[in-house]
Order: sequence, then C-alpha cells, then structure tokens
Amino acid sequence: MAADVWAKLSGELSQVSAEAGKSVVAVHGRRHPASGIVFARNAVVTANHAVRRDEDITVILGPGKSVNAAVAGRDPATDLAVLRLREEVGAPLPKWSPSASALRIGDLTLALGRTWRGNIVASAGVTSGLIAGPWRTWRGGELDQFIRPDLTLYPGFSGGPLLNSEGQFLGMNTAGLHRSGITVPAATVVRVATELLEKGRIEKPYLGLAMHAVPLPESLRSKLNLIASEGLLVAHVEPSSPAEKAGVLLGDVLTELAGKTVTDTDGVQETLRSQAIGSEVSAGLLRGGAALKLRVKLEARPLQ
Repeated sequence: MAADVWAKLSGELSQVSAEAGKSVVAVHGRRHPASGIVFARNAVVTANHAVRRDEDITVILGPGKSVNAAVAGRDPATDLAVLRLREEVGAPLPKWSPSASALRIGDLTLALGRTWRGNIVASAGVTSGLIAGPWRTWRGGELDQFIRPDLTLYPGFSGGPLLNSEGQFLGMNTAGLHRSGITVPAATVVRVATELLEKGRIEKPYLGLAMHAVPLPESLRSKLNLIASEGLLVAHVEPSSPAEKAGVLLGDVLTELAGKTVTDTDGVQETLRSQAIGSEVSAGLLRGGAALKLRVKLEARPLQ
C-alpha cells in the first residue's frame, strides 16, 4: 500500500515537473545563470539580481534551443526583471495561481529551475512560512503575500517557479530578498511584470521634498491642537515637483499627509505607496506658527 502511494506521488510530481517545465527557461545575464518563467510569447520574467547586463542576454528554452533577449524593465524593490525576447517562442504560458490564500503551512510545494545546458531540475519541500497580507521587502517594495518554502533553492533556481499540487505557479523563487529564499507571489509577479512590459519601470508617486524630523514646541502644539510631538521640516523642494506646484515652501513643517499624521519619512513613503498617481492628497503644514492645508496632485517620479 505504501509503495503504491509513493509510486503515485512520484508519478504526479514527475508529470507536473514535465508540464510546468515547458514554461521554465534558463537565463544567462551574468557569470552564473539563473532561471526564468515565460510570461508572454516574447517575454520572460526572472530575478533582477541575477541579470547584471541589459543587452546580450541568452535565454535557454531547452537543450539546444536558445533565443537572445534584452531587459525590458527592472524593479529591484521586488527583485523582478522582464526580458523581451528577440523572437516569439512557442513555449506554453504558465498557469498562475489565481490566489495563494488557499496555501497552508505544511503544503507540499515544488520548485523548478533550468540548467545552463537546458535541463529541468526540481526541488521539493513544504510551505514553512506564510503572511496573508502585504509584506515589505528590505528594498522598499511590497509583495502581496510572504511565502517561504522549506526546500533547497540550488544555485540557478532564482527566477524559477514554485508550484502547488495542481501544477499552478504560486510565484517566482528568489534568493535576493530574504536570507532563506522566498517566493514572490503570483499576484505580485503578474502585476509588476505587466507594468514593466508596458512602461519599462514601476511608476511610484512622489512629493519632491527633502525633510528631517524636528520637535514641535509644546506651546505650538497646544495652540494648534496638534497630537504629534514632531513634524518634518522641509529642507529642500525639488523644482517642478508636485510639492512645489502645490505651494510647499522651504522651512514649512509637514505634520499630516492624506489625513494621516506623519513624524518620519518612512511614514510619508508608506502613505504614498497607498496612493495612485494622478490623485490628490491633503498636506497639513505649519508655516510661520500657523497651520495650513494644501492639495498635492501626485505624479510619477521623472526618469533621471
């Protein structure tokens, strides 16, 4: 009986590896190759940290099958890069998991990669860590979910997929965002890769201010009925930035943004991440001992 179960499981894992492996490639973008996932007929998504150059990249589809590619866009914050292939390929598109909410601690998962010779390789394990909500990376990016598989991500596995029992792609594995290696969830991969293909970068709203925290005098806090004991002193206003267009001046003290009290720049960035480009947010400021409100229309930071 045990032998039958083992044989059935082995057969299913082999079948999933063979089918899903058709959508997995090897990427030569630095000294050591990585893996990648076919995202469109002419595009591959892979780990950004594994691609050092922008041109002259070779994508291995299988033994003896390769195509040239170039970087279409990068997002170091989520460790994702999209490569545009010089020609369309017939590899099947992956079956992205519609939701990772059904994933549980202890669920069996399978990681795939492809070697520089073009051979599929696999590593099996279980899900050892999950956070249902958004998770912030050390680079300031936001993943829709934190997924940590307990399996060996061998060299070259970064950029390859993590699969569930149905052969669906739960996301892309990477060793570039966490010391133990994690999986960028499918929702994040699809969202970021789509924008990179369309725009070449991830557009994020900005204010155009350089600020540092300063204490607010108790007398001023009492006079203006302020809750926070600190504000952000504006030390620089970028020309033509959203803040300058809204009327923010050097020496102003920012105390509130989009209805939220802000006392440090991390709080400002967190608030901006939840806002859409083109939207207007309120900014509470102190100027000359008086409080005022301005409306700031958020824009994408221009290319440098």
